[in-house]
Amino acid sequence: MALVSPISGFSVDVEDWFQVGAFEKVIDRKDWDSLTVRVDHNTNHLLDMCAELGVKATFFTLGWVAARHPALMRRIVEQGHELASHGWAHARVFTLDAAGFAADIGDARKALEDAAGVAVKGYRAPSFSIDQRTPWAHPILAEQGYTYSSSVAPIAHDHYGWRSAPRFAFRPVAGADLIEIPVTTVELGNRRMAAGGGGFFRVLPYAFSHWAMKRVTQHEGRPIIFYFHPWEIDKNQPRVDNAPLRSRLRHYTNIDGMEPKLRRMLKDFAWGRMDQVAQVEAARAVDFTP
Repeated sequence: MALVSPISGFSVDVEDWFQVGAFEKVIDRKDWDSLTVRVDHNTNHLLDMCAELGVKATFFTLGWVAARHPALMRRIVEQGHELASHGWAHARVFTLDAAGFAADIGDARKALEDAAGVAVKGYRAPSFSIDQRTPWAHPILAEQGYTYSSSVAPIAHDHYGWRSAPRFAFRPVAGADLIEIPVTTVELGNRRMAAGGGGFFRVLPYAFSHWAMKRVTQHEGRPIIFYFHPWEIDKNQPRVDNAPLRSRLRHYTNIDGMEPKLRRMLKDFAWGRMDQVAQVEAARAVDFTP
């Protein structure tokens, strides 16, 4: 008998076109303030789309963005969405030490809470960069009072991935309330494939994504954890011509078709905020403390 999950997590990683991991070697952080800002326009467009379709979401936002766009943070909250942390300036967790990570998430949380006037309880690492190299990351999140993280991609990938991690919610810190909710994957035979959004959703045919999401929700009875970025619907963003070809292909392919695919997906499945998903998944989380 097929199972049906009550709600899936629709999430937006709020960062600008020049802050992505694909361009980190060709765009210096020191130059960010001099570049054309598109995140405010693109995120407001997404908020309009969510209002039109009646969808609530979680916006995992960089502290760097929150400090510069407080009105956007307030609009996110006023429209009933969850505001959560994406760290300060998109530094991958495995590039930091424990003290640096603690400072990064502390600074980001303060910027978000000061801008929006709400408590921030959720976190997503830039580029899903919590993995076997960062055993100290989850304990620090627990110490700082986060209730959930969505920072693990349980796949093998050239940029990130923790293949041995559970596919669904787990408790990474013994005795703590913190749960980790990995981004969605699907298994076919011995293969585990990414199926939770971002470039995979944008590049692959919608038929694959629909099949994978339906398999997770109806046959495994678990929520989809879907993510994407505001720049993925922005065909007018500046082009980074000096980036490696692979990075440019990953970043720009099928941007024109992303919004129609998103709209279709939002109508095909039941979506909500990540904190709502966390409440349900907490009762089903397994222990996994590396």
